[in-house]
Amino acid sequence: MSDNRVRTALHWLLGAWLVLVIAAAFFWAPAAAGFKGESSRIVFFHVPQAWVAVLAFCVNLIASLRYLRTRDPLDDARAAAAARLGLVFSLLATVTGSIFAHVMWNSFWNWDPREISIAILLLIYAAYFALREAVPDEERRASLSAAYAILAFVTMPFLVFVVPRIYWSLHPDTIIGATGKLKMQMDPRMLQTLFASLVGFTGLFFWLYTLDVRLARVRLARQAREEA
Repeated sequence: MSDNRVRTALHWLLGAWLVLVIAAAFFWAPAAAGFKGESSRIVFFHVPQAWVAVLAFCVNLIASLRYLRTRDPLDDARAAAAARLGLVFSLLATVTGSIFAHVMWNSFWNWDPREISIAILLLIYAAYFALREAVPDEERRASLSAAYAILAFVTMPFLVFVVPRIYWSLHPDTIIGATGKLKMQMDPRMLQTLFASLVGFTGLFFWLYTLDVRLARVRLARQAREEA
């Protein structure tokens, strides 16, 4: 089987998987007790979005470190692609979290520690792209971006995992408690749907990431032919 056919089959499988996740989230998994209406169902999308954002920033760090070692423009493109997706999924996590906050507490923004920390994280990685736009020289831009990505990543674990748990928060801790220990206070069907969604969103990230990198590879090859 050719690579194109394998990729097509995987894309169809990913699409079917995500459709099943959406169906399970609304029609199979029960709504959790203690939440207004059906608002708890947002966990099947909010948590995977936050997970993918963290994963994307990890890939951004690895690609940035690789660029500093290899000076390969494709590694810089990999870093930028991962950061771009991390920023998108962070924004999606912020939006879904705000929708949940509005349902539960009648306000889209409550200045909760988690809301503040994710807003800071968004600004930090938005500055990554501001830096890339501000430096015209490609090699210098890639080097500065890689160095900035390393510094940005240092802040990520504190903003995502530490700071929100230092202070009292409205955010429910049904999965990870204030002590940082894993909690599984979920109906088994909810837990299965959540894990399936995590797998699906992870697959979606890698699909979008590989598409972006393939486009960058084509652009770099065309640029090399023009310069030859």
